Amino acid sequence: MPKMIVSIDEVVIKEVQLTKERTTLGRRPYNDIVIDNLAVSGEHAVIHMVGAEVLLEDLNSTNGTYVNGKAVKKQALQNGDAIEVGKYKIKFVGDTAQDNFDKTMVIKARPPGAAASAAPGLSASFQSAEPTAVAPATIKVLSGAAVGREVPLTKVVTTIGKPAVAVAAVTKRHHGYVVHHVEGGGNPTLNGQPITAEPMPLKNGDVIELAGTQMQFVQG
Repeated sequence: MPKMIVSIDEVVIKEVQLTKERTTLGRRPYNDIVIDNLAVSGEHAVIHMVGAEVLLEDLNSTNGTYVNGKAVKKQALQNGDAIEVGKYKIKFVGDTAQDNFDKTMVIKARPPGAAASAAPGLSASFQSAEPTAVAPATIKVLSGAAVGREVPLTKVVTTIGKPAVAVAAVTKRHHGYVVHHVEGGGNPTLNGQPITAEPMPLKNGDVIELAGTQMQFVQG
């Protein structure tokens, strides 16, 4: 069964099986594939399954839909095609490659501490996102209404902040944790330095300020 693998900054955040003749993609919560990002239109695109063929159609979105770097209005998808919607990338996996691809996508399935051997078809960038024996960490809120709250970083990607205002993502990687800016303004900072879309490494005691709220990264 074909599926879509959604990622941002080379970190997989969701997988969606294509089980219907019509699968919608957009920012609104009623879509089959919801991407909550201001660069994505409310009803951005639709995926049609016509027999053995899978067609991607852009629904006159504001920022367009791209396949392998080219803007498209309607296009048949081939196994391995890379779809870009805003900052998000969606990899199309067809029926023929399903079994082989499942064997390579071990990022979320492999337990922490397991050896990270190179799998055929799995790029180095995906492997860099794989959590291994990294010490547990939390985000502790230092100011604002939720002061004192602690958020354990148990997932590969944990988003923090206020949607549509300022959102950052903390990602667990094999060498530790990194933070990067996802959406909104708010001038997020790490120890007073601007947080950009480029991942920045985190160390114990680092202070993140986002949307007027201070948080501390605590590890170990």
